[in-house]
Amino acid sequence: MNLTTLLLKKNPLLRALALLSSIINLPLCILASPLETKKDSIATTQLSAAKVQVADSLFEQGQFGTVLPLYKAQIWQRRQVSARLLLRLAYAEHQQTHYAAEILYLNMALARQPRLSTWRQLANLAQRQRLVGYPTTWQQEIRVQIQRYYYPVLQGLLSVAVVIAVGLILRRSRTKRIIWITYGSYLLGTSAYLYWLRPIATSIVARPGVALMAGPSAGATWLSIAAPGDRLPMLGRQDIWLRVRWQERVAYVRADDTFVIE
Repeated sequence: MNLTTLLLKKNPLLRALALLSSIINLPLCILASPLETKKDSIATTQLSAAKVQVADSLFEQGQFGTVLPLYKAQIWQRRQVSARLLLRLAYAEHQQTHYAAEILYLNMALARQPRLSTWRQLANLAQRQRLVGYPTTWQQEIRVQIQRYYYPVLQGLLSVAVVIAVGLILRRSRTKRIIWITYGSYLLGTSAYLYWLRPIATSIVARPGVALMAGPSAGATWLSIAAPGDRLPMLGRQDIWLRVRWQERVAYVRADDTFVIE
């Protein structure tokens, strides 16, 4: 038995640090790739960046009809997506009076980078187009603000939980019961934050004449017709149907008739 193994067995802190080091290094090992693959990836990225620069130049010149296919290729074919690109694409669609497409890209931008200005732009456009699912309440604006910082706050809460857990384990023989109860309450609060404030997947109606049904069947009771751009928060999925919230009640819509934003 070597000295390192002996130290790890005797010192639980060293064991924890060694485990943490292996967890940190694991993604690096998984993501390691051959040099040729890395070169191809760099070349592809540089080519995409050059095309985006060309598209941005056309956008600044107001050539929105020309820039639309370039931006769409960047998003749907090359999968190079950013909030800035989505907002520019939404603006270009607006200039071409493609309001349903504008709604879609604004929703995608909001999901990628929640901002109050984007939500207000969405809500105003939805009011003009008489779409549902875009409340203009102060509660919704607060939720958008929370979503903006959801993941950084969650990361901080989980990091604190791990640090405290390590400290409690190392001092378990000297830790009072009230401290364990306080830590349990902290974990319950973190779980509540994770569950109640988590981002909710949203389905955007993608075509006209989409039927909203009372059940996941074509023979279920018909409720209403959704318009392109209607925003329906997802509650679940059942076969080819999405379970959604529509006007404070549960409805079902075919998955093929919507675009789901996770």
